[in-house]
Amino acid sequence: MTTVAAYAAPAPKAPLERTTIERRQVGEYDVLIDIKFAGICHSDIHQAQDGWGEAIFPMVPGHEIAGVVSEVGAGVTKFAVGDRVGVGCMVDSCRECENCKAGREQYCVKGNIPTYNGIGKDGEPTYGGYSEKVVVDENFVVRIPDGLSLDVAAPLLCAGITLYSPLKRFGAGPGKKVAIVGLGGLGHMGVKIAHALGAEVTVLSQSLRKREDGLKLGADHYYATSDPKTFEELAGTFDLIVSTVSAPLDFGAYLSLLKTEGTLANVGAPEEPISLNLFSVIGGGKSLAGSMIGGIAETQEMLDFCAEHGLGAEIELIRADQVNEAYERVVASDVRYRFVIDTATI
Repeated sequence: MTTVAAYAAPAPKAPLERTTIERRQVGEYDVLIDIKFAGICHSDIHQAQDGWGEAIFPMVPGHEIAGVVSEVGAGVTKFAVGDRVGVGCMVDSCRECENCKAGREQYCVKGNIPTYNGIGKDGEPTYGGYSEKVVVDENFVVRIPDGLSLDVAAPLLCAGITLYSPLKRFGAGPGKKVAIVGLGGLGHMGVKIAHALGAEVTVLSQSLRKREDGLKLGADHYYATSDPKTFEELAGTFDLIVSTVSAPLDFGAYLSLLKTEGTLANVGAPEEPISLNLFSVIGGGKSLAGSMIGGIAETQEMLDFCAEHGLGAEIELIRADQVNEAYERVVASDVRYRFVIDTATI
């Protein structure tokens, strides 16, 4: 076991504080990663505040991890010491079910093992990226291409893949009209990726406050959803809408913006259930869908795509001791667009 410094939430809703945790010894197929940067995802806050149900404390959040390999197990073939690598939202799965075999480990039938707030195959709790080092099986590590700096690559391990997967799955590309709901940590990557895929991109945001940013990031149009005229003007416009917000929406209103047989895909996860009049789906043969991160192969594909197109996250780099303030600012939508912890400050 190796003792490393980390920032942890000792109890639900408690401020994060500096502590130490134990990392397992490097096994035959394990990679030891010196973490350089860790992104702060809104889901870190949901879980640290016990907003998604039963959670394990103390909790070390962080599933947007970028770093450098410092040791490999004897059986490792995919990575070598010095490689630039990333770890996303999961660190293992059953590897035997239909989904795992198809490269959809995120939908593992038995449940994937999350990077933090989970129980590993050794029966021990998993601890995330707000720490100095992590040990991960090589099959759940991805390579960060040289074209991406590690700080702007870290958020791609969740925010990037969370948007890339549904955009690819539902055919965002030339000739398609795509709307991204919310211009935050997830949404800003959705705009960049949808634009790079060749789609005509619209941002649907509560206000026009970030309009200039949205257009710079690659949006063709920007509308305020607080203006009722938006829903009249855009009725029947989009092939695909991806909602990134974790607040409950009027789903009937957003479904009305789809073309016939269009899709509203949700990657934001409100803590409360939603209600929906099914006629808003039935009329027009529309689909209400969900999407969760991506498999390991697709995550690598996304990183390669982002490197090819020069797409990194827009970040604000912080010290580890600023993490509680950063949480408050994320909740207040006061970040453009992703906080990233410089883990050298832990």
